[in-house]
Amino acid sequence: MKNLQCLLFFSITTLFSCAQQVESEIKAVSNLDIEYTTELVVPELNIPWGMTFLTDGSLLITEKTGDIIHYKNGQKISLENVPEVYVRGQGGLLDIIAHPDYENNGWIYISYSSSKGEGKGGNTAIMRFKLDNNTLVEKELLYKAEGNTKKGQHWGSRIVFDNEGFLYFSIGDRGNRDVNPQDITKDCGKIYRLHDDGKIPTDNPFVNEENAKTAIFSYGHRNPQGLTLNPFTGALWNHEHGPKGGDEINIINGGSNYGWPVISYGINYDGTAFTEITEKEGMEQPVFYWVPSIAPSGMTFVSSENYPHWEGNILVGSLKFEYLERLILENEKVIKREKLFEDIGRVRHVIQGPDGYLYIAVEDKGIYKIISKN
Repeated sequence: MKNLQCLLFFSITTLFSCAQQVESEIKAVSNLDIEYTTELVVPELNIPWGMTFLTDGSLLITEKTGDIIHYKNGQKISLENVPEVYVRGQGGLLDIIAHPDYENNGWIYISYSSSKGEGKGGNTAIMRFKLDNNTLVEKELLYKAEGNTKKGQHWGSRIVFDNEGFLYFSIGDRGNRDVNPQDITKDCGKIYRLHDDGKIPTDNPFVNEENAKTAIFSYGHRNPQGLTLNPFTGALWNHEHGPKGGDEINIINGGSNYGWPVISYGINYDGTAFTEITEKEGMEQPVFYWVPSIAPSGMTFVSSENYPHWEGNILVGSLKFEYLERLILENEKVIKREKLFEDIGRVRHVIQGPDGYLYIAVEDKGIYKIISKN
């Protein structure tokens, strides 16, 4: 009996020692002397998931429940002929972005949860369309992840264009962590790259791999809800939700494996470990990881002269702690974190507009503009 008790104690001790986490080395601090404040510019929104400016200065906003709102001249207009959205759990109408050459071609892109395809439930889809008098026209489905499921978690999904005109988008692992992220023959848990018309680039990393999903650009992701281009280097950066701890920031390289769920700085929600390692050969290390999790959503680099002290910084929304986080970089490493606009609400997205101002989307409130106090 004594030996059995010792064995039981050793097993429990081992279990909990595996689940111990190392908190992020850089702790977030409050900024009590912030020189900026916020101005509510689009009120009374529910879950404004994505937003993009058009060339006339008007703003398109996605509501997770399935509406696209056109905010122009102080009025909110709901667009018509929006695709059918499968609203479930974290899924719904997600990101939106205008084509870099929108002024000439008129294309707008959205990511959303769709029930199209085989099987019950849904998965993430990418569509492009044009606008005609606040109606969606010329709709084209560019990508629909296969493997529909009724699970409500980890749809992704952000969209971004790079400087060469390639379209990138993220899809989460859809709650199937032990199957999807590490298998390039399956959708989900990936970042994808397409031409703007949906064609597969011939130099995508897995175009010659048998049975691979050839739109995949990188894999081993959990649930990326931040995707942005570094305007100073042209590199693609992302962040993604970890489980309990282990939210990550990564620089995305074609063909790379970002490790989920083989390596992670997070643990299960019940406090137990699902992996004992945080590093493995052939898997990328994050630029930064958050422990505890902040539940990040939305991400942008600051390059505007309107915020001279923030130039080169990353801004990330925190759903969990309800603030905007400012990450100060040095040689692509985080050296300081600041909490901005604490208790403003669940910050879902942040973008830098063509006017050089920063805009943040806050759930149950609306769109705020960051302006100087002076």
